[in-house]
Amino acid sequence: MEGRGRDQGVAERVVTEVLGWTVVVIGIILWPLPGPGLLIILAGITILARQHAWARRVLDPLREKAVEAARFGVATWPRIVLSALGGVWLAVLGVVWWVSPRIPEFEVLGVGFGPRLPAAGWGTGLGLIASAFAAWGLLVYSVLRWRER
Repeated sequence: MEGRGRDQGVAERVVTEVLGWTVVVIGIILWPLPGPGLLIILAGITILARQHAWARRVLDPLREKAVEAARFGVATWPRIVLSALGGVWLAVLGVVWWVSPRIPEFEVLGVGFGPRLPAAGWGTGLGLIASAFAAWGLLVYSVLRWRER
């Protein structure tokens, strides 16, 4: 019976390790794209922190800064409203990038743009819309958790 518990522990460690690193790699791939790449990397490091001291050392100061930023962001109603409007802006941009309207052709610093938006399509649009929902969810959580009444 003792061997079975140890095998289960090893299997759990392997699953945690594979899942954590997979999430980190997905976050790194999504980092340069519009969307929640950094949050996904943070989620992967959070998973890895269950087994690695280095990940816990990375998370502790990040967690403190995140809480500090969340408290600051919900300290006044104008900040809350601006954050909510930022989510609306992301959602609108997501719809525009998903629809991919024709734009005038132009050049900036020798780089040509048009007749389509750069990286236009459902993938970018969905990433932006998902980012809006993540922002709204984090905003609601921050208001409920850290807003001083």
